[in-house]
Amino acid sequence: MGIDAYRSFVWVSEAEPMDHHSGDGEDEGAARVVLWVHGLGCNSVKAGVRFLSYDQFKHMLADAEGKVTAPRSLVAGLGAGMMEAVFAVTPSETIKTKLIDDAKTPNPRYRGLIHGTVSIVREEGIGGIYRGLFPVMMRQGANSAVRFTTYTTLKQFVLGTARPGQNLSGGMTFGIGAVAGLVTVYTTMPLDVIKTRMQSLEARQAYRNSFHCAYRIFTEEGLLRFWTGTTPRLARLVMSGGIVFTVYEQIIAALGGRST
Repeated sequence: MGIDAYRSFVWVSEAEPMDHHSGDGEDEGAARVVLWVHGLGCNSVKAGVRFLSYDQFKHMLADAEGKVTAPRSLVAGLGAGMMEAVFAVTPSETIKTKLIDDAKTPNPRYRGLIHGTVSIVREEGIGGIYRGLFPVMMRQGANSAVRFTTYTTLKQFVLGTARPGQNLSGGMTFGIGAVAGLVTVYTTMPLDVIKTRMQSLEARQAYRNSFHCAYRIFTEEGLLRFWTGTTPRLARLVMSGGIVFTVYEQIIAALGGRST
């Protein structure tokens, strides 16, 4: 979550990154605490929605033998990511981004997570916490589609070279999940940048829609701007990919089910 918070600080607006050695240290510290608490709860919910949705879509798309091909895994991952965006990611990411954006101003308005959320809903309505839903759905859909497909493909390849009946070790599962996270970062980074910009406080005035946002970033800041902040996101998704898939496989095995 610390990596995720730093990543959002870097991207949250078109302004230069905040000088962490200036301004009100207490306000900045409070903002960081809020982000940590916010992230711990929201990340658990997001992972739960993602894997439950993926399992449902995977079951629907499985063939007569219960197997899911790579293209069908891609579709299942896309659907899971979109469900995650609607039910978990968009509200939490919008609130987090606006809290970070507000913390960068000389006189922050929001006193904390609860006050910030209530203020956003009061001023902008429920739509205020669903700002940027479309880019979030695209980002999460692409994330899950790439991550699950990469993981499933690599897992099937490794199992194909193993002895019959041999299962993947925890270390191997972690490694495959980490590689899936790495691939996800570089293929979906532009969508992540657009999503973060569209959820900033200035989005209403700066961008007409997600496509206009992408156009302005490309024409005013250059193509490489879409990959700004890759390193912190890479660290987060590589680690989370390894951990989440390892835990997922262990839980499925304990429940006697069939994994990805």
